[in-house]
Amino acid sequence: MIESQRHSYHLVDPSPWPISGSLEALATTVGGVMYMHPFQGGATLLSLGLIFLLYTMFLWWRDVLRESTLEGHHTKAVQLGPRYGSILFIVSEIGGIWPPKGIWVLDPWEMPLLNTPILPSSGAAVTWAHHAIAGKEKQAVYALVATVSLALVSTGFQEMEYYQAPSTISDSIYGSTFFLATGFHGFHVIIGTLFLIVCGIRQYLGHLTKKHHVGFEATAWYWHFVDVVQLFPFVSIYWWGGI
Repeated sequence: MIESQRHSYHLVDPSPWPISGSLEALATTVGGVMYMHPFQGGATLLSLGLIFLLYTMFLWWRDVLRESTLEGHHTKAVQLGPRYGSILFIVSEIGGIWPPKGIWVLDPWEMPLLNTPILPSSGAAVTWAHHAIAGKEKQAVYALVATVSLALVSTGFQEMEYYQAPSTISDSIYGSTFFLATGFHGFHVIIGTLFLIVCGIRQYLGHLTKKHHVGFEATAWYWHFVDVVQLFPFVSIYWWGGI
């Protein structure tokens, strides 16, 4: 099939996953609203929407992996699209998280300071994995395991921090600012951790090679964005807000 076409681009076959994913996302949203205002059947609709949405994601990504790894559709020209898309996605995530002056924050020199260097350290581990892909496959797996472990430790520390926080998200502008900024960043950490776990499994199965690892490359870029952004909440939310 690849040899018969006269161009290097991948013309995607018709797929049911975009429309099914859209309908399941709609069902999840409607179910969530019904559950929060307690309407009968809201929890059921929310649960079914989430289950089928995750199932669609699994099947969709399975097809993408099959097209790229087994069928060879992801040529160098095709790989430019995911690369540019990942860069634009990361750039779109950059925004202001500065809190108003004078709001109270946790002591920056306790748990926040302890948690801050963990993600940058995981960035070094994912860079190790990136270099190890070229001929040192076992080292790449070990490096990804180290990266995921550090990410889980960081998420655990943030959970402990929330448990110790004397305020909640409903406590005036401080609560909404603090929990939205740090929680949104923590959500990105969780998403990046899932990406890294998938990359680790693919590396273990031998899917990633020196010339074909766009999925890992996009994940590494995203993770470097996440670990660098970790410094901004420490400065703007914890340290500056506590001056």
